[in-house]
Formats: sequence, structure tokens, C-alpha cells
Amino acid sequence: MEKEVEKEEIKENVEEQKTEEVKVENVEEQKTEEVKVENADLEKEHMDKLNEAFNKISELEDKLIRQNAEMVNFRKRKEEEVNKMLKFCNEDIIKEILPILDNFERAILIDDSNLTETEKQYLTGFKMIYSHLVNVIEKFDVKPIDGSDKPFDPVYHNAIMLEKKEGVPSGMVIEVLQKGYLLKDKVIRTAMVRVSE
Repeated sequence: MEKEVEKEEIKENVEEQKTEEVKVENVEEQKTEEVKVENADLEKEHMDKLNEAFNKISELEDKLIRQNAEMVNFRKRKEEEVNKMLKFCNEDIIKEILPILDNFERAILIDDSNLTETEKQYLTGFKMIYSHLVNVIEKFDVKPIDGSDKPFDPVYHNAIMLEKKEGVPSGMVIEVLQKGYLLKDKVIRTAMVRVSE
């Protein structure tokens, strides 16, 4: 009997040990699951932070690209403005010279057959000055607007007078009263003209 009791005690001990092992295994499984859950939470948190960082990087890249494009556009606009200013920088001074040129043109149209020798010398000097002025403005790409016997164009002409003239179609320039001028491709002074009705 003692053997049976011992056997039973051994059995009970074995069962208790098995129960404790199962409990230990359950605790270890719980801990493993808790660690897995914690790891999953940490992993999700890291992924969220990583996605947030990627989004921020993308946002900054877009901002940088836009700023570079704006800078390129700004530089192009500035270059165009500077080129335009350089192209027409002489416009004001040329506009001031044109009335002087007009006065010289009127002076050299004088009939020199009735002039004294001194007056002829003055006229020769005027012609030389006029020629020099014409050469100077031509160097700066200033050209007179050709108007005689051309159709009237309001871009290039300013009609001062209308006149009926036989044999001349309506809207034609009959006479240029004051020359107009172009600076490169820009009209800086329209020609004053008489136009046929």
C-alpha cells in the first residue's frame, strides 16, 4: 500500500508539475504575445513616422522645384526687361535730336542761287552738320519712315490734312510734312502727312 500511496503521490506530483509547466508555458505564450503586440505597435509607430518623413520630404522637394522654376522665370523676365531697356535706351535722346534734324532739313532746302558767298559757306556748313547728324542716328539704327505715294497707315502716319487730288486714289499719302522715324522696329515719331480724300 505504501507503494500505491507513493505512486499516487508521484502521480500527483507529476500532474502538478505538468500543470505548472502548462501554466509556465501559458505565461510565456502570453509574454510572447504581449511582446508581439508591443513590437507591432512599435512597428506601426515607426511606419507612421517614416511615412510622415517621406511626406515631408516630398513636400519639400515640390517646394524646391517650384522655387527653382520661379527663379528661372524671374531671371528670364529680368533678362527680357534689360534687353528691352538696352535696345531702346537711346530713344529719349534721339527724340530730342529729331527737331534739330528737322530744322537743318528746312535750312538746307533754301535755294542757293541767290545767296552771297558767305551765305553759301554757311549753307555748306549746315549740309555737313545735317549729314553728320544723319550718320549718327543711322548708327543707332534710326530710319526715316517712307511715306510719299504710300497708302495711309495710322501706325506710321499722322494725317494732318485731307485733300482731294485727281488721279490719286483715296487714302494715299500725298505729301510728307514732317518725317517720322523708327528706332529699330519701334515707331518713335509718326510722320505728319497730307492724305488724299
